[in-house]
Amino acid sequence: MNEVRVLTTGGHDWLSDEEYRNHPMAALLEEIERSLQEPFSGEIRTGIIVDKRSNEVLVDIGFKSEGVVSGREFDRVGDTLEALNIGDEVPVYVIREDRDGNLQLSISRALAEKDWERAEELMRTQDIFECPVDSFNRGGVIVRLGQVRGFVPASQLTTTPVTTSEEETDSRYSSLMGDTLKLKVIDIDRKRNRLILSERLAMREWRRQQKDQLLETLHEGLIMEGVISSIADFGAFVDLGGADGLIHLSELSWNRVTHPSEVVRVGERIKVQILTVDAERRRIGLSLRRLAPQPWEIIDNTYQVGQIVQGRITKLVNFGAFARLVDTGIEGLIHISELSERRVAHPKEVVAEGDVYDLRIIRIESDKRRLGLSLKQALPEPEVDWQIAPSTAQDEAEATAEATAEESVIEAVAEAV
Repeated sequence: MNEVRVLTTGGHDWLSDEEYRNHPMAALLEEIERSLQEPFSGEIRTGIIVDKRSNEVLVDIGFKSEGVVSGREFDRVGDTLEALNIGDEVPVYVIREDRDGNLQLSISRALAEKDWERAEELMRTQDIFECPVDSFNRGGVIVRLGQVRGFVPASQLTTTPVTTSEEETDSRYSSLMGDTLKLKVIDIDRKRNRLILSERLAMREWRRQQKDQLLETLHEGLIMEGVISSIADFGAFVDLGGADGLIHLSELSWNRVTHPSEVVRVGERIKVQILTVDAERRRIGLSLRRLAPQPWEIIDNTYQVGQIVQGRITKLVNFGAFARLVDTGIEGLIHISELSERRVAHPKEVVAEGDVYDLRIIRIESDKRRLGLSLKQALPEPEVDWQIAPSTAQDEAEATAEATAEESVIEAVAEAV
């Protein structure tokens, strides 16, 4: 049995717990102890809701009387108060004791203090967190970290909408309303109620983390879906979900490509194959063309001699013009003798680079990757003028001799293309 030593008129006596509770001095000592624990202005305590009324909430914080949370708090933390019931614990900020002895409390200020403490911890750790956009102004967007308002300047946003007028400038960030942003704390000053955040730094760190995780799961040959995030002269970057990989210009198509915009566009969702994964250099090589059949392997099933196709002129040479078929991208040669019925000194007299023509397939050599095309044979049949004498056998012999003499040159150029 525990004993308590008390001072009496007869000296010091040792009393049991039960005797102490019934001793006249017990009530006085408890009163003194309670006075030492009286709340002070600015203190945050945890209380218990004892009553909820239309214009106030009564909270027991262990003081001589319940504290009062005024109706003004409903406007500030209405959702929080609505979710609380009698008997629930709630943090409160001690404001003051009024003239009537009622202790004025604030839930919103208590929550704000805890949110400031959280912000300071986030500043220390530089952890990434998420907040919804609450409002905006000309300089950026405002978010809420609980009860604390934080500001994300335009320079710290990852995307800034382009505006063309003064009116659009005022509302340029309206499209971000309600969006949840990944953020980092970059500056904090509680005295000035200042909390500055950065989406740019958060996204940079988040993408780095995502890339590290992604690199661990990737392997050569894996097929993934992604979105074209940007285009450069040397290739296209694909967002694979937190990390970008590169499709080099040579891996965009089986056909010759001069710029990625000929094959893909920013924002387009595509499937790609993983070619290389360099974890040390943090690079991912991708291919788009390897998911499509090689055109020359299926050309015999796609085209036949005599078929009319559309082709775009890609290059002019002295002995003819190269044309790329519009539907498959395969390139073929229109020999100068197949450009026109009349004698042609140079292909530029008949065609120009970039022009599209109806062409007739006159030869398919899939094993040598050669395709012979004719422009003149795809033209409508001309009306016969019986006054014009037919070409002589000598003319035909000369044309055949020219074609034969240039055959070796054509083969060498076609092979290079």
